[in-house]
Amino acid sequence: MHTEINIFEKPIQRIRKTCELMGLDADFDRKLPELETYLEGLVAEGEISEERLTVSGLTFVKQAR
Repeated sequence: MHTEINIFEKPIQRIRKTCELMGLDADFDRKLPELETYLEGLVAEGEISEERLTVSGLTFVKQAR
């Protein structure tokens, strides 16, 4: 049996929703490819907390403005 676990799904959904609420929709859409790469790097360094990935991702999107 093959099960795929995507650790990025929830953090990216949360980041997207937060960006929508903050009026940063365009920033999120523009930065999504870089955000995914950034989050992959954090996971490669050992980060597995969805909450920490979410906060780090939000910080990344806001700084990228």
